[in-house]
Amino acid sequence: MMNSYFKEVQALLSTVVEKEKQSMNEAVERISTCIMSGGIVHLFGSGHSHILTEEVFYRAGGLAAIRPIFVEDLMLFKGASRSSQLERQNDLSEKFMQGEDIRPGDVCIVISSSGVNPVPIDVAIIAKEKGAFIIGLTSPEYAASCPSRHKQKLYLHDVVDLVIDNHISKGDTLLKSNNITFGSGSTVTGAVLLNMIFTKVIETIIESGVTPPVFLSSNIEGADEHNQQLIAKYKTRIPQL
Repeated sequence: MMNSYFKEVQALLSTVVEKEKQSMNEAVERISTCIMSGGIVHLFGSGHSHILTEEVFYRAGGLAAIRPIFVEDLMLFKGASRSSQLERQNDLSEKFMQGEDIRPGDVCIVISSSGVNPVPIDVAIIAKEKGAFIIGLTSPEYAASCPSRHKQKLYLHDVVDLVIDNHISKGDTLLKSNNITFGSGSTVTGAVLLNMIFTKVIETIIESGVTPPVFLSSNIEGADEHNQQLIAKYKTRIPQL
């Protein structure tokens, strides 16, 4: 069964890389321009999707200009089922998004495979109103299988500037046996997609003749001084650092 899961992940990633090349290239262009212009990239996800916002934050070999939007009530550790119920509430995003430091020229990546719940949809809408370019990491196929819970019947892919389709099917499962579906694919696929995009951003910035703001592993010589310089540069806009 482990081999079955691996094969399904491989097949899914191959599909994503082939079909989302144009979207990923546009994301790279937008994010590269944002960072070289002094902007930052915000990421938001609730439930398990918030894991992907942490995947690329304060990461050895990763960009420093990354800011996750953390809302503890929407994470799993303050009540897993509670976070699911809160994500379905219309207008909840207003309570935390109005105070978020999102500026024109920034990029905001909103992550939700189903794209049917009000909170990520409204995060995208509010971030766009603040002037950011919005990327949705989502699955229109999944969304088509479920009614929207948004008061205006919107889906995440309706409100973003750019869709990156993770090609996740309804239920976010890759395997089936005895009529039981299991084996989530969204986290591993999302992690690969985000790392592909951000590593290409770093290469693009280097090719432009600019030194990209990349963290070093704290376990190598000279890393502390290097990283502290980046933290000092971005601390005002990324207080989580």
